[in-house]
Amino acid sequence: MDLFSQFDSKPKNLLPKDGTVHYHGLVLSKAQSDLYHDYLLNEIEWRNDEAIIFGKRVVTKRKVAWYAEEAFEYSYSNTTKVALPFTKELLALKELVEKETNETYNSCLLNLYHDGSEGMAWHSDGEKDLKKNGAIASLTFGAERKFGFKHKQTKEVVSLILQHGSLLVMKDETQTHWLHRLPPTKKVHRPRINLTFRTITR
Repeated sequence: MDLFSQFDSKPKNLLPKDGTVHYHGLVLSKAQSDLYHDYLLNEIEWRNDEAIIFGKRVVTKRKVAWYAEEAFEYSYSNTTKVALPFTKELLALKELVEKETNETYNSCLLNLYHDGSEGMAWHSDGEKDLKKNGAIASLTFGAERKFGFKHKQTKEVVSLILQHGSLLVMKDETQTHWLHRLPPTKKVHRPRINLTFRTITR
């Protein structure tokens, strides 16, 4: 270990090329994470997610919520959501994430996975409402889950385990060149809550 390595706390890029993903690890104590987990589980206005696929309306078991600084509309999977105003708890988490990442965000899409049977298929967050190549900061609360990235051309895969109270950041050209997913698993029987702070542009 060289003399200065102990002071280099900047996370390394997990992707070999064509994008930037930083895993900051734990950014909250277990006690703080437990409190936020319980608050989010019980106080957020969760709704079953909906998508229009091949002209059919599909309702997922996974639940979502959409909060922001303004009543932003956010469209994906051929559906549109209107943001609720940030709660003081979400604003506190936004401030924490902004300090940790040196970025700013104006909205947050929340996901609630009740257990390991619920996941997310390969996709990229390339909606036209999102800031081009902007940072998306993902906070995890609850069950630890595997999270994967797959390069759109080479099919190379990078995976990691997201911990309770941890922060992952995707930015630069990641959404252009990589897909990501949360694979289902039979090993997890507890809920996971995921907060993705992002920037909506008009």
